[in-house]
Amino acid sequence: VQLQASGGGLVQAGGSLRLSCTASGRTFNGLTMGWFRQRPGKEREFVAAIAWTGRAKHYADSLRGRFIISRDNAKNTVYLQMNNLEPEDTAVYYCAAGQSWGSSSSEYEYWGQGTLVTVSS
Repeated sequence: VQLQASGGGLVQAGGSLRLSCTASGRTFNGLTMGWFRQRPGKEREFVAAIAWTGRAKHYADSLRGRFIISRDNAKNTVYLQMNNLEPEDTAVYYCAAGQSWGSSSSEYEYWGQGTLVTVSS
């Protein structure tokens, strides 16, 4: 599976961005999709995950309510809507795909290249 993330950029605090990640190379269905991020000087951390049906979603506690994950299986695409962004959200955001369900990066077999989100104060 190849994953291509897009949608990053520069935004002011309080603004919104929507990230997209499109998969190719094999069927999208059946895969759990996740978003992770790596902030400057920090380790990669879990952001959100969505089951292949779209019914089950899981968020990092600190991001619940501001970030929304969704997917369109017909387009092989997963989205991350980020609202009320804060400078602390500045990071490289990665999408990932896997056959299991979880918030650990080790549970995801496939990774995109990352897209940079910069939030200015």
